[in-house]
Amino acid sequence: MTDIPMQSVGNDGQMPLIGLGLWKIDKAQVADVVVEAIRAGYRHLDSACDYGNEQQVGEGIRRALDEGLCTREELWVTSKLWNTYHHPDHVVMAMDQTLHDLGLEYLDLYLVHFPIALEFVPFETRYPPEWIHDPADELPMMKPAAVPLHETWQAMETLVDTGLARHIGVCNFGVSLLRDMLNYARIAPAVLQVESHPYLTQEKLMRFCAQEDIAVTAFSPLAALSYLELDMADASESVLQQPAVLNIATRVGKTPAQVVLRWGVQRGNSIIPKTSKTARLIENASLFDFELTDQDMAQISALNRHQRFNDPGVFAEKAFNTFFPIYE
Repeated sequence: MTDIPMQSVGNDGQMPLIGLGLWKIDKAQVADVVVEAIRAGYRHLDSACDYGNEQQVGEGIRRALDEGLCTREELWVTSKLWNTYHHPDHVVMAMDQTLHDLGLEYLDLYLVHFPIALEFVPFETRYPPEWIHDPADELPMMKPAAVPLHETWQAMETLVDTGLARHIGVCNFGVSLLRDMLNYARIAPAVLQVESHPYLTQEKLMRFCAQEDIAVTAFSPLAALSYLELDMADASESVLQQPAVLNIATRVGKTPAQVVLRWGVQRGNSIIPKTSKTARLIENASLFDFELTDQDMAQISALNRHQRFNDPGVFAEKAFNTFFPIYE
């Protein structure tokens, strides 16, 4: 069983540096994957309403607890507030639904999934509601809602006050939004989750978060691999085929994926690679019996080309008939 080091979060949190990303894991598989991940030493599970599999994730958690593989207190479970629930009236009900689906009494971390407020879709109409407001429309589109982020954040803070969330944070925010939030937040965001990999190093953002004691979790830490099945990336864009990565992997006796993931955690971030294969679960977590040199780190960071695979300003127009940029 892999022993995964921790990252300090907020005033008293300890989040495992490696978690299991649950995006795109099929409902029929995900309970088994969760059990096998916990058996392999994972204690950090990264979930979301929008992934559409929280009930099955909850089944996996219950099975792992029943088998005595861990205790609830040993797990770090993250979920996320979806775009349609930004209004303060809907934040608690969204959290309650996630807790019900996961079979939990509290979350270790609850994140605002995107700085995007969309019109509310009632649970009985569609859950999870995804991006399009009404799929039956002649031209299905996203429908923005006029909800300021500070109102959403105030409602998020009440989740900490009532014990439903131990920590709160945000996803897909840049420095300007974070800086503004820190001016009004009674409870500062404990974690920022963003896309980051050797093609998108986001060094200014990382430096700002370190300065403000905001822990960073990198999603899609293997870059294009997360997006091939969605036709949002091409196999030729794989960072694992870069000569620098291949040369380092040969020298240290590790796989290219392990080298790239090690680069991610050695920068000081937690990472949440996704896989449904037990062997890959073990491989992805086996990062702490080797270290990259400063030169290795610099060579991998030099691959940066500011390439973002998960960009609403691109995919929303293609998939949802709505131009909705959130990054410059």
